[in-house]
Amino acid sequence: MQKKILKQFIEFGIARSIIVLFVIVLFILAILKDMQIAELISDSLARIGRNGILVLALLPGVRGGIGLNFGLPLGIICGLIGMLVGMEFDWTGLSGFVSALSIAGGLGVLAGWGYGVLLNKVKGQEMMVGTYVGFSIVSFMCLLWLLLPFSNPKLIWALGGKGLRVTISLADYYPKILDDFLSFSIFNVTIPFGSLLFFVLFCFFVSLFFRSRWGRAIAATGANAQFAKANGINPNQTRVWSAVLSTVLAAIGIVVYNQSFGFVQLYTAPLLMAFPIIACLLIGGAEVGRATITHVILGTVIFQTLLTIALPVTSAFIGGDISETARIIISNGIILYALAGVKGKTA
Repeated sequence: MQKKILKQFIEFGIARSIIVLFVIVLFILAILKDMQIAELISDSLARIGRNGILVLALLPGVRGGIGLNFGLPLGIICGLIGMLVGMEFDWTGLSGFVSALSIAGGLGVLAGWGYGVLLNKVKGQEMMVGTYVGFSIVSFMCLLWLLLPFSNPKLIWALGGKGLRVTISLADYYPKILDDFLSFSIFNVTIPFGSLLFFVLFCFFVSLFFRSRWGRAIAATGANAQFAKANGINPNQTRVWSAVLSTVLAAIGIVVYNQSFGFVQLYTAPLLMAFPIIACLLIGGAEVGRATITHVILGTVIFQTLLTIALPVTSAFIGGDISETARIIISNGIILYALAGVKGKTA
């Protein structure tokens, strides 16, 4: 019996098991301190819906053989531009949200295609090059945010009348449009039904895609490019498709993230977003060359729940905030653990 439990523990993943135990301990400590457990669970559910599609955006890259997509900020920038264009023309409500998704998706296709072509030229170094692409596009956009011809007073600096603000409120546009859709409460736990449904639907559509001809071609290339080529599949083309799909999902994901967050953050805000998102996927049990929808959902639930409850619990016990420190240690530690490839497994 003990050997069976130990085997299941190892199969579940040592790193992931430790983090799950840490989350359970935090919940126990919260109960001992008579904290509002319902509020903590509500915030966790909101974060899961907010970050889910961004984590899902990593799946095509892993399945397609380009590895963990550290170039995710490229798609995030496309999503931010899509939102800002709609806000410039005061498109609000559902129409504003849909227009932001449409523009973001269109830009994501173009940017993803160029990104995929670049990755084909640097095979074997995709993650390193992706990191530089992400950093470079964020730095380049720091200049463009000051130069682009936006004129809506809600977006630009009041002094000088030019240049986009660092943080822009969505209060007059579509704040929590998904979170509030059909939301309800159970035992004082608020369920953001709309955002969770949106996440589940995208997981379903991506799962269906990978059962299609194109999806199977992408998965075959990721598993064995030479075998795929022998069966008439163009590996370079499928790698571009996976980069396009990953970039489009990232663009859509940041729109969903921001509507839930209530603000649009520009300049250096997207710089390091890829790292905690990648940590989510790895904590879910994914590997550098293998990932599934289950890994996406499980990792998002575990990691986002941890980040939600870490701040209030640690503040209650030690009077300080270690949530950001914990996030950095866990996210970067998990990535390092994955890339080290402990016995062929990552988490």
